[in-house]
Amino acid sequence: EFDMPALSGLERDGEAIPGFKSADLEGNGVTLVNVWASWCVPCREEHPLIEELARDDRFRVFGLNYKDKEDNARRFLGRYGNPYDAVGVDEKGRVGIDWGVYGVPETFVVDNFGCIAFKHVGPLSIQSIAQRLMPEIEKARSRTPPTEGEPRCPA
Repeated sequence: EFDMPALSGLERDGEAIPGFKSADLEGNGVTLVNVWASWCVPCREEHPLIEELARDDRFRVFGLNYKDKEDNARRFLGRYGNPYDAVGVDEKGRVGIDWGVYGVPETFVVDNFGCIAFKHVGPLSIQSIAQRLMPEIEKARSRTPPTEGEPRCPA
């Protein structure tokens, strides 16, 4: 369970972009959670691909801003664009530790039940999106509710 605050001052169309909590990942379809930081050079390189993924209406894209300074994170998104439906601030890296983050960038596919269905370590590429990420998104989208007695998240 986690509840990450929003990146203060981040807006789209005059509305504040929210942070997110674990409950936001359940019951709303598939969500990509992209772990990024302004100081991360590979994050800059993959950012146009994250923006492209955010145009796909089959899933949402959330950003987990990892061990960053808020001013730097806002500048990064101001310069490169904000593809995220929500941006949670993980200033001390606590949520990242709980999720098993090794570093940035990393991207997680979270299914409709709030379960991590897939983890991509390192920057995404056109090839990794086509060959690994999109098939895992489709698998997560097709997952059916667990039956009584089955765990919510399969091992």
